[in-house]
Amino acid sequence: MFFIVLQYTILESAAKIRMGFPMGYTLKKFADDCHDILVEDCGIAGREKVRVLLCKVLVDPNFVSETFPDSNDLPRTVLYEDETLGFAICSHVYKREAMSKPHDHGAHWAIYGQVAGQTEMFDYEFVDLPENEDEPGTCRATRNYRLMPGDAHLYNVGDLHAPRREGATKLIRIEGVNLDTIKRVYHKEISSVAAE
Repeated sequence: MFFIVLQYTILESAAKIRMGFPMGYTLKKFADDCHDILVEDCGIAGREKVRVLLCKVLVDPNFVSETFPDSNDLPRTVLYEDETLGFAICSHVYKREAMSKPHDHGAHWAIYGQVAGQTEMFDYEFVDLPENEDEPGTCRATRNYRLMPGDAHLYNVGDLHAPRREGATKLIRIEGVNLDTIKRVYHKEISSVAAE
């Protein structure tokens, strides 16, 4: 049994090296790399590069153990907040099922990255736009999909979405700005879609 585990670990390490991904990624290194990417391009292309990088660290045992120590069992922990650009890296530990209402992040973006468990995500479109930004609109679901460990999804400015968790989950979320500082508006849903 030891040989099989050792062989798997060696093969996994070799695969990461071939992909150009260093072993033992740290939160500091990840935050620095995100900063460098977003300084170079803070638009959609830069965010997509951050999403791809997040997919890689989500399966790095060193990164996961650093960001989710046994003492981290809070629904939200801000792990890092960039002083220059304002983006935040947060860990989320959810212990039970929950369903959010449709929402966006105002003038900001977010990347959801699944560490453990699974999250069913729903995308929406407006049927009736809100009269002003502080009031809810009416929307309908257009798509749903599951985020599994190692998956990450970018929600750009204005992308309506809602997560549903059927059990315990852990995720990393990168936010264009610490979302604790903005008011969120949750919208009314008029229809739903079947799981893909």
